[in-house]
Amino acid sequence: MNVLILHNRYREPGGEERSVREIARLLRSRGHAVHVLERTSAKAGRSRAGLALVAGGHDPAAVERAVREHRADVVHAHNIHPLFGARALAAARRAGARVVMHLHNYRLVCAIAIDYRDGAVCTRCHGRDTLPGVRLRCRGNLPEAVAYGAGLARQQKRIVRAVDCFIAPSAFTARRIADQARVAGRVAVIHNFVGSEEFAEAPPAGRGGHALFAGRLVEEKGADTAILAAARAGVPLAVAGTGPDAPRLEQLAREHDAPVTFLGRIPPEQMGALRAHAAFLVVPSRWDEPCPYTVIEALAGGLPVLASQRGGLPELVGEEDVLPDRDVEQWAAAMRMLWDDDAERSRRADRALARARDLFGEERFYSALMDVYEGGR
Repeated sequence: MNVLILHNRYREPGGEERSVREIARLLRSRGHAVHVLERTSAKAGRSRAGLALVAGGHDPAAVERAVREHRADVVHAHNIHPLFGARALAAARRAGARVVMHLHNYRLVCAIAIDYRDGAVCTRCHGRDTLPGVRLRCRGNLPEAVAYGAGLARQQKRIVRAVDCFIAPSAFTARRIADQARVAGRVAVIHNFVGSEEFAEAPPAGRGGHALFAGRLVEEKGADTAILAAARAGVPLAVAGTGPDAPRLEQLAREHDAPVTFLGRIPPEQMGALRAHAAFLVVPSRWDEPCPYTVIEALAGGLPVLASQRGGLPELVGEEDVLPDRDVEQWAAAMRMLWDDDAERSRRADRALARARDLFGEERFYSALMDVYEGGR
């Protein structure tokens, strides 16, 4: 089976770029001919990007040619906005390919893709009604908000018509998207995966030197909850990541005399060693995270994870390890307990590794993906 992967790269690379890369690697390792066709938002001016979004993409003929040239049986699309658009998907179908679209976030409806603004989950935009995002200027300025509002509303029906099957990385995300874009019954749930070499043989020995927060420093990630909880619990916390919220978080840690070390951006190749020296990972997200790699990598390494009750996180870590996203007292109590109780931490580490092997392995992902490619769910 030959596969053509489409992806419009973001201005700031993240988990979706990793997913594209890992899926291509996995398919090639199983003998598939894979071609990746990417376009980059960073290289497109805002005017060109806005026009492409409203028009339904740029140069769909190039996609049709790629399908024919590479004899693609399947086109696996990831982010398509703004430079591919619905016209690229329609072109792929005209060329005879089955079209599968991977929904890593809520971009079908939400201009900023995360269904979050003003400190809370936001689902004001629904179906083709994207006017709330325009009115609230979710893209930061009126011209870009108008382009995204009009483009998403105009393209949504065309995308749904062109796609044979959607993929969501968590059951929660599948339900949200099915409700928002009216694609019930056409969304397969396939969790993200980590490579076989990333699974630990056993959880790390010892307690570790700190709790760990790893992620972009933005308000919706909830790092301030972890900082305040660390201050109240007296548990040392390492914060790995950068972002616009960093100055506020550093000031918060100083004001509360929190035992927090800000590490800045840690290269991906060094994250394994950082996790190996941690007691547990904290993920106090306030937005409905679909399936973050930070979580499944930690579980695969045998690291216990405390996560918020948001989005796909409960199905990733298990109901026993989730907490209300803003309840600092509960977070402090949970962190203190895991820090002090060696036996309980060890039990949860064993459970984390077993859960990762069951849910996030390559074989499980590949088998489910083949079902989708071949026309099943």
